[in-house]
Amino acid sequence: MIQLITGEKGKGKTKVLLDKANETAKNAKGSLVFVDKDSSHILELKNTVRLVDVSKYAISSSDEFYGFVAGIFSADHDLEQLYIDAFLKTAYIKDDDYIESLKKIEALSNTYNITVTVSISVTKDQLPADMADKVIVAL
Repeated sequence: MIQLITGEKGKGKTKVLLDKANETAKNAKGSLVFVDKDSSHILELKNTVRLVDVSKYAISSSDEFYGFVAGIFSADHDLEQLYIDAFLKTAYIKDDDYIESLKKIEALSNTYNITVTVSISVTKDQLPADMADKVIVAL
């Protein structure tokens, strides 16, 4: 399952995502991973949430990012939830291919029954209907 936190840049999506990860960490039975474009939020996450800084890896396209996420899924059989902050930057999205990228990640999450929560700098109105129903917070 994929969940989206949407809104324009600077509206507080990261704070909502951090709060959601920390709240889930209180009762999580499996692993939680927070993927970000850098490590600036490390001190804001509970120590049971693993922060993965994609800038430390040689990722330069959305396809490579998808492979990276698939690698996280395959490496951790206890993975319960994955959080992706600043999706457009973190996933190296070019132009408007973010819908295709979100759908590929959603299919992967459904296959492995892992919840993926994504913050993305688009408004709910900019999403197609089949993705708009995935929005859990619109800022």
